Amino acid sequence: MKSFDVAIAGAGVFGAWTAFLLARSGAKVLLVDAHGAGNSRASSGGETRIMRMSYGADEIYTRSAIRSLKLWKQFFPDVFQRTGVLVTSPRDDPYLHSTRETLGRVRYKFEWLDSNALSARFPSIALNKNSAGIYEPQSGVLLARRAVREVVGAAVEAGARFEIGRITPERLPKAGAIVFACGPWLPSIFPELLGRRIRPTRQPVFFFGNREPFDVPAWVAFREGVYALPPVEGRGFKLAIDEHGSAFDPENGERKVSAAEIQKIRAVLARRFPALADAPLLESRVCQYENTSNGDFLIDRHPQLANVWIAGGGSGHGFKHGPFVGEYIAARLAGKPREEPRFLLASKDVRQNRAVY
Repeated sequence: MKSFDVAIAGAGVFGAWTAFLLARSGAKVLLVDAHGAGNSRASSGGETRIMRMSYGADEIYTRSAIRSLKLWKQFFPDVFQRTGVLVTSPRDDPYLHSTRETLGRVRYKFEWLDSNALSARFPSIALNKNSAGIYEPQSGVLLARRAVREVVGAAVEAGARFEIGRITPERLPKAGAIVFACGPWLPSIFPELLGRRIRPTRQPVFFFGNREPFDVPAWVAFREGVYALPPVEGRGFKLAIDEHGSAFDPENGERKVSAAEIQKIRAVLARRFPALADAPLLESRVCQYENTSNGDFLIDRHPQLANVWIAGGGSGHGFKHGPFVGEYIAARLAGKPREEPRFLLASKDVRQNRAVY
């Protein structure tokens, strides 16, 4: 006889929201994490994440983000800070124009800014003369570590059981369904199935001190492969490279940034935020992306284990979508929604061809 309706391995944002929503619905839920909710190894364990709706023509992620922001604000309003989000690119970039069309179609509030408007509106960001941008005034920043811990706490209050430990395919708990939402650990848990389909990469992030008030929105430059977040809760101005880094072991990988990585990010700082060119480096850390072949999520049943599900592949953009993913998994376990082809294992290749940003 089963002890739980659902057991979930991994208390990152996907696992936490799944546990919370299932427990609220009355399911008996076990949530297990090897290092604790919001731990420093986890992809969900950083300080902040950008909450944006701009996804080019990928309306599925725009709608997911809109739904997710509604749920973040409904259940955990204190983990969202409305800073606005600015996405910039060369003015003839098809991705930027597709984003404009998608946001207009779903009726999410935004502003289209040409080069002159960008310079006037955001003088702290030094952009090229041929730049254009989309500004989302209702979007902003999620306090990631705090958010995960609050969701897990709410899941426990709703009746879920949370434990520190590990669930493996060799030692499955007694449950009607088991969901492995282990992020960058998924390839090591299912090496034959996912060893080449999910690729964890090393992603250093940096926090710089601003001597004067520095009022900027969260900023994303997809074509340049850079993003930034405004100073939040005294942690400094966050700047990072969005390009996929080298292969990385989330359990034992070296998390000290190198001199070369600092030099690279300082060059970006001087070029795009000249007022901070000499700003002190307050903090740096190494986290990771867990990339699928194209950036789409992986949410599917294990092909050999009938009651086992896999949920991961956040690919560097997944955090904001935690509420949507939790709803989707809960519904799939109940056999209700039609499966999304883009989330299936069959859609994942072993060759990297990033298409979702």
